[in-house]
Amino acid sequence: MIHSLFAKALDERNSIALDLSASNTELNSSIYGNTSAFCEYITTKLAGKIGYGGYLEHRVIYESHENFATASADFRNIHLGMDFWADAGTRVFAPLAGIVHSFQINTGSGNYGPTIILFHPKENMYSLYGHLASSDLETLVVGAQITAGQTLCHLGKPDENGGWPPHLHFQLIRDMQGFEGDYPGVCSLRDVDLYATNCPDPSSF
Repeated sequence: MIHSLFAKALDERNSIALDLSASNTELNSSIYGNTSAFCEYITTKLAGKIGYGGYLEHRVIYESHENFATASADFRNIHLGMDFWADAGTRVFAPLAGIVHSFQINTGSGNYGPTIILFHPKENMYSLYGHLASSDLETLVVGAQITAGQTLCHLGKPDENGGWPPHLHFQLIRDMQGFEGDYPGVCSLRDVDLYATNCPDPSSF
């Protein structure tokens, strides 16, 4: 049985879909290029609810972070996971039983910040949790057993989560391809078919 990522299962009363795609004309560089303005924008949109969305969403918000420019200048702007936007400190629960595969703090503007990756043997799938609170990594041990419904982590503040409004980046991964504590959460349009196959839609999980 899959446990909700949050204290309550999300429904139309406590959650809202957020559009951060390139087609959202009200979300411009004066907002996403300024952390405070971006936080205020998200908070206003949420109105006390948890925001969700973003799988395979084409976003321009990454242009303010050097982390997303590849060596070939093939800009990465297709989001590979699902984001859940809420207050910093919001608890996140493990949706399935698994073990801690790896974890680390991925530093740099626009990066994940504190990140945890679980392996779920029964499903033969990995799940990644990014933009967390730094304290969540302090007592983790690789190989530790995680039960479904166990408190796993908390949403981090902008000064520890890569410079973003507080949110969870949740991503499913079939093959880690040798990565530990990290895995691409955004790809270029050129590579979207490859990554979409390896990173299925979390909403169908």
